Amino acid sequence: MMEILKAVIYGIVEGITEWLPVSSTGHMILLEKFMPMEVSEEFWSMFLVVVQLGAILAVVLIFWNKIFPFHFYQREKIDWDIMELWGKILVACIPAGVVGVVFGDWLDEHFYNFWIVAVMLVTVGIIFIIVENQNKGNRPMIRTTKELTWQVAFIIGLFQLVAAIFPGTSRSGATIVGALMIGVSRTVAAEFTFYLAIPVMFGASLLKLLGFGFAFTSQELGILLTGMVVSFVVSVLVIRLLMGYIRKHDFKVFGWYRIILGAVVLLYFGVLA
Repeated sequence: MMEILKAVIYGIVEGITEWLPVSSTGHMILLEKFMPMEVSEEFWSMFLVVVQLGAILAVVLIFWNKIFPFHFYQREKIDWDIMELWGKILVACIPAGVVGVVFGDWLDEHFYNFWIVAVMLVTVGIIFIIVENQNKGNRPMIRTTKELTWQVAFIIGLFQLVAAIFPGTSRSGATIVGALMIGVSRTVAAEFTFYLAIPVMFGASLLKLLGFGFAFTSQELGILLTGMVVSFVVSVLVIRLLMGYIRKHDFKVFGWYRIILGAVVLLYFGVLA
């Protein structure tokens, strides 16, 4: 029962931090330090990735009408604008996907440490503040997902690559700040970031599941399903709140939060631990 309660807390943290540009990795590292799960190292490594499936299902639910291109009961059975959007999503996922498949284990081994996480938390936080200050009063060039070109989609994918290499960057943080830098509106930047998460996280989860195998104990299955369900419910709430928030506010508050969190990580792991 205690491990199930921990799974609930991990699901809450995942559901909140996966979509806010504040680095779910940084939060999970801190949470693991204060509240480790009594599970095998192999299961823990798999859990941290597969729990994201619940968060992804929240994106699918909320944006279903914008991402599902097939309409079996309508005259026009395929929405080609949505099909083109998926093409751009896949193009944007190529850089991080290739690096993740080829170098994923090596990157986890060499870069998954508190120094890298803390530095990237602070660095991206500072960039957020600078970019928002520079964009203040400017009218974005791209204000709908339909206006995203193939070239812009690929450039956003390159920013996602940075997050794939350096933990603590935040996948959503990297893609959003990258999109803002090249003239994409906040709303479109966030929305496209959510779409990018679907193939990226499904692919990463599948690889982790195949690597772990499907021989779960009853406790492990309960922990995993609990974390996924909780992250799904929390993600639905957070995504809706975030989309409402950024229509009237900028991302600077998340930049300051990242800087503070990075300082906390450095202080705890570098001085107090």
